[in-house]
Parts: sequence; C-alpha cells; structure tokens
Amino acid sequence: MDVTTDANAPWLIVGLGNPGPEYAMNRHNVGFMVADLLAERIGGRFKRAGKAQAQVVEGRIGPPGTGSRRVVLAKPMSFMNLSGGPVNALRDFYKVPLSNVLAVHDELDIDYGVLRLKLGGGDNGHNGLKSMTKAMTAEYHRVRFGIGRPPGRIQVADFVLKDFSSAERKELDYFVDRAADAVEALVLEGLERAQTTYNS
Repeated sequence: MDVTTDANAPWLIVGLGNPGPEYAMNRHNVGFMVADLLAERIGGRFKRAGKAQAQVVEGRIGPPGTGSRRVVLAKPMSFMNLSGGPVNALRDFYKVPLSNVLAVHDELDIDYGVLRLKLGGGDNGHNGLKSMTKAMTAEYHRVRFGIGRPPGRIQVADFVLKDFSSAERKELDYFVDRAADAVEALVLEGLERAQTTYNS
C-alpha cells in the first residue's frame, strides 16, 4: 500500500459523476455536487487539468496556517466507468499517495442522505469505484452518500441515472453540505474521528 508520512502531501478529492448537463442532477452525480460545493468553499473554479481527462481546483481547506491541508478537487470528465485513468493520471501529476485519495460517490445500499466513511473495500457494483480500483488498487478513502435502493421493479441503472425526486430535492442541499463537511473532517482530523461524527 502506498502510504506516506509526509504531512505536506496533498489530498486528491474525487467527486464521481458523469459530465454533461443532462446528468447534472442524477443520483449518480452526487459526487460532482459535493465537489462543486467544496470548490465554492475554497473560492476556486474548476478548470481543465492539462492532459488529464478531468477538471480540477487546487486550494487549501481548514484554518489558515499550519492547520490547513493542500487539496486538489477533481471531477473526471471520462464518464463514470472510465474514472480510474484520469484519477490515476492526476495522482501521478500531483504526487498524491494512495492513502490521500478520497472518492465521493453515491451508494445504493445506504438510505438516502446517510453517510458512511471508510478506507478500502469492494466496489459494490459501482462502476466508478471499479475503474478506480482497477487503476490503483482499493486502498483509497471513500465518502459514501446513500441514495437508497430503487423502488418496485425499477432497474438500478435507470434509477441512478434519474434525477433526485422532488421529495429528495427538498433535503438534497443539506445532505450535500453535510457530505462536504465529512470530507473536510476526514482530511483534517483523520478517518476515525470523522467516522465517529458522520457514520451516524
């Protein structure tokens, strides 16, 4: 496992989703939503990342001075099932240890709005995670954003590529805000402390 003791190494925070306005409010794009909010918080705007098929924002989170951490926020522009290539290219370019990679993604097996923070593990059929794991191994952090299982006989693929329902949208901003808080807590305080707060 690629572990570093360098406290100055940046974090690569990857919001998973699909590029294009037609996907913007899909359940599968909640990772993009969290990344957009984090970019807003650090006062940055996403821009194309050189040769990597991704958009990035560079900045710092946390209190000014020694308490802050350098971060690279990323949104792969390759479509979900090919996320691993752009993420690995960014990891190489910014010299990010695998232990400092964090993916924010939708999770079917968790109720809507519930968060689970973890390190490593399987992909649970999530194509973005599957691609990242194939490119880098599974030992990266995840902030899993619950979207729940599809009701009735709706296929999973159709469910994740549909927009959040009108009822879900009433709470979506709050849940996205909480997920962004969880990302910041994991980076600044470590996984265990962040899990205590957010794995409710």
